[in-house]
Amino acid sequence: MTTTFECGNWRDNILTQLQTRNRQETQLFQDVISQHNKVFENANRLYLENLQLSFQNEKLKADGGSLGSHSSSTVDIRLQERIQQLEQKLLANAEELTELHRRKGENAQQIIDLNALVQEKDKLIATKEVSLAESAAKIVSLQAEVSMYDQSNRELKYLNDALRDEHQALHLAFSSLEEKLRKVQDENRQLVERLIKYKAKDADRMNEENDNFLKNRSKKMLKEIEEACRDTRGTSPEALVEGLGPLYQFTVPTKLTLKFDAHESEVSAVKWSSVDRLIATGGADRKLKLWDISKGTCESKGSLVGSNAGVMAVDFDTSGTLVLGASNDYATRVWTISDQRLRHTLTGHSGKVMAAKFLGDASKVVTGSHDRTLKIWDLKSRACIETKFAGSSCNDLVTVDSAGSIIISGHFDKSIRFWDSRSESSANNIVLNGKVTSLDLTKDAKYLICCVRDDTLKLLDLRMNQVVVVFSCESFKVGCDWTRATFSPDGQYIAVGSADGSVYIWGVASAKVEKVLKEHTSSVTATAWCPYAAYLASVDRSRKAIIWSDNVI
Repeated sequence: MTTTFECGNWRDNILTQLQTRNRQETQLFQDVISQHNKVFENANRLYLENLQLSFQNEKLKADGGSLGSHSSSTVDIRLQERIQQLEQKLLANAEELTELHRRKGENAQQIIDLNALVQEKDKLIATKEVSLAESAAKIVSLQAEVSMYDQSNRELKYLNDALRDEHQALHLAFSSLEEKLRKVQDENRQLVERLIKYKAKDADRMNEENDNFLKNRSKKMLKEIEEACRDTRGTSPEALVEGLGPLYQFTVPTKLTLKFDAHESEVSAVKWSSVDRLIATGGADRKLKLWDISKGTCESKGSLVGSNAGVMAVDFDTSGTLVLGASNDYATRVWTISDQRLRHTLTGHSGKVMAAKFLGDASKVVTGSHDRTLKIWDLKSRACIETKFAGSSCNDLVTVDSAGSIIISGHFDKSIRFWDSRSESSANNIVLNGKVTSLDLTKDAKYLICCVRDDTLKLLDLRMNQVVVVFSCESFKVGCDWTRATFSPDGQYIAVGSADGSVYIWGVASAKVEKVLKEHTSSVTATAWCPYAAYLASVDRSRKAIIWSDNVI
């Protein structure tokens, strides 16, 4: 029953819609249709009248023929007039009929045009209905998405409230801990003051004991000296020299002793400490690392962090207590080795810092940068005290004397510049045949070795300020703009890395290649000699560091 009823409603609904549509569409053409009907009726009426008049005309003609001569001239005249009137009327009716047919055709064409317009409107309505359906579906989807975002927003508000409560709790806890810290600091200050007093007492007591010990020792030493003088009256000078022990002679390292991964990626710099068997390496992983090799193995002594870009140069101070690293983040940093804490951050350059050295004592540092300047820093005031404008990117620099009064820098424009710390401009320049990648001095500061991008090493005699020896060979290629070449501690050998992974060692006196060490698999960036033993360290662009020597460490 329900199905039948619903089916009947469906048909009635369709019928109602059709009737409504018929009324709406015919209402627009109602005037045209009524006018057309009137024209059609008028044409039918005129057509009937025309037939009647034709019939009457034929009848009159027949009547006129039968009358013949019996008709009078008057009747003929009237009949002719009547015929003419009827013909004129017939002609007028024919013209009116033609006009009505023409208007009928125009109305029919107008009906066709209006039907075409109705069809176009129907298509447009259908398109709009499809668009409305799509819009309705999109609205439903957007409403669902809005509901989802509302739910997410409520969850985020809940989470934000929870985090705010947690922050308040942590703030209260921090305030409490801060108050405890103040109390502990006050207590620590009191303990330190007490400790200082006790230390002062101990120092006084120790000084007193030392004074007594030194007095007793000096008396004893005087007696021993007198006895030694009496005993050495018959001793030869040769025996005295032999008593001093043999002086150490540096030899060319020939074999690999240690090989290890120094950094997570490219290693850019390596340096030996001047007081123990400790080396520092700087890498593209933004770290400066310390390695102890005194036990015959590579033992990590710490990773010094703080740089925001790769470390390009490292250096120890003369006492071996501080180490510095020049970084690509436009800054140079200084750490203490004992506690591995960052002590100074020297910022002021506007380009990569490629070179850095302690200037004389440990209180001053000189840096060279891609911003074409050299800067001298005072670590006590943590400020730049002097800027020297070189006019070209600095790749490396060295200091001539312990006081740091003379600085030599190598530059991208193929020049070596000499600077007096007391003057703003460079004293003189030496122009080479390629970009200068590194500089190193002999201990007596008489000779300077320059690594140049024309795949040569040039030895300068600083007393004459000219190149005296050029070191090169066919297979040696400089791998990058910061390839570091170094003198051996006795100044008899020069070590440098090549682009093919080999380490070349030249003899200074012979100007020949003494040894080629092959173990690296990528370009060697830097080398460094141990200052008190025949050990050579080299690092490459594939994170490897190698220690070379003639014996086991």
